[in-house]
Amino acid sequence: MLADHLPVHRLRLRTERLELRLPESFDELAALADAAAAGVHDPDFMPFGVPWTEGGPEAVARSVALWYHRAIGRWDAQDWGFPFVVFHEGKPIGVQVLRGTRFAVTREVSTGSWIGLAFQGRGLGKEMRAAVLHLAFAELDAEYATSGSYDGNGASAGVSRRLGYREDGIQHPVVQDVRRTEQRWRLDREAWEAHRRHEVAVEGLDRDVLDMLGLGVSESDA
Repeated sequence: MLADHLPVHRLRLRTERLELRLPESFDELAALADAAAAGVHDPDFMPFGVPWTEGGPEAVARSVALWYHRAIGRWDAQDWGFPFVVFHEGKPIGVQVLRGTRFAVTREVSTGSWIGLAFQGRGLGKEMRAAVLHLAFAELDAEYATSGSYDGNGASAGVSRRLGYREDGIQHPVVQDVRRTEQRWRLDREAWEAHRRHEVAVEGLDRDVLDMLGLGVSESDA
């Protein structure tokens, strides 16, 4: 089984309405690409720093498939980005990424996400981010989580506020040759605990998975 060689395939997060995991087949990855091709945001507003949703449906779908393979292919225990696919009623509807760089030292993660237009406005974006925050704080002993949202992306900013993040300054990246304003957000453990509302079940978080996240136990500690 693939999980024997890539243990992160064992990890699953479940909430009341969602399951977050890596895809188990090319068909599931294709279904995720189709969800993106059906639309992720208003075409008049670009919510991403990398404008991967530019182009027609075929270009967007291909971008998603290539992005996923790159995310897995460049995995490093000291610099990882977990590309959780979000399933609702058995179908892929979006992606929730959890990233860590030298996590064993920094104890800090960052997040990014997208969800298909057809599934927005139901609180699913908040629920899927809450799932990875539970993994980070409750299971991996994170101390901080960060995120960002561009001006005009009220939905993303609203999720951050409802989950307990505080504003953490702004920056001005250039996106599509235009200077944009990005609000940074920061969440600490105390605020996470005060705002947690979703029950999250974690399955498959074993020693091998921890090793892939840079949290392996040395032989002397075993």
